[in-house]
Amino acid sequence: MSHSFVALIDESGDDGLGKFREPGQQGGQTSWLVISACVYRIKREREVVGWRDSILAKMPEKKGRVLHFEGLTHQQRIVAAQSVGQFPLRLMSVLSNKRTIEPGTYTQKNQLYFYLTRYLIERISWFCRDEKAGAGESGQVKIIFSRRGGMSYPDFREYLLRLRQDPTVKIHWPVIDIDGIRAEDHSTRAGLQIADIITSSIASGIEPDRFGNCETRYAESLRRVTYRRNKNYFSYGVKLVPKLADMPPLSAEQMRFIDLYK
Repeated sequence: MSHSFVALIDESGDDGLGKFREPGQQGGQTSWLVISACVYRIKREREVVGWRDSILAKMPEKKGRVLHFEGLTHQQRIVAAQSVGQFPLRLMSVLSNKRTIEPGTYTQKNQLYFYLTRYLIERISWFCRDEKAGAGESGQVKIIFSRRGGMSYPDFREYLLRLRQDPTVKIHWPVIDIDGIRAEDHSTRAGLQIADIITSSIASGIEPDRFGNCETRYAESLRRVTYRRNKNYFSYGVKLVPKLADMPPLSAEQMRFIDLYK
């Protein structure tokens, strides 16, 4: 059965659980791991290069045709997020506050990443199930990861196959093409560059930079395309792990980010 949707997945932050980065200090691991998906109808595949190029056209000083959020100035990031917020797509993100994780909880390679991505796949599946155009469309989604070092995608496919046997898992399996899951390099696919803008924009609102500051303006521009049901963003387009009530107090800037989705 043919695909109806495409989902591009990227992450911001690391899955390290050792020494966390502190403001004003060099080194250390991120406090948050954010994994996001950019989902659009497969009929728009040929338009995505044009989406990326339309962003680059607003930055004539930038050389080359590869967009990477990390290499943009603040002003360019604002423009990039504003542009993505107008494209016909939906985004969903899982945000893990790693400082809340008990030592020894995740001891195997990629275990935390797999666990969080399971929640993202759930939300992708719900969106594709609900947005398919009637019984004549499969609703199936082609899932493409931005390749990350040390990640085994065959192992991730095996992980999903095990989850499929668990009746408590809320993934809508008919739309998930497990065998078709693959990874590609960021530079080779315009959709992954859009996903990078999305993931980094969301992470900027919750992960303090090296000076201890967060920036919510990028996420504000993406609110329009964030997946929601009945005006409910939490648990759909924005999944917090753990729940906000189970986290230690967040900073005023981080709470401004949270308030975007209330």
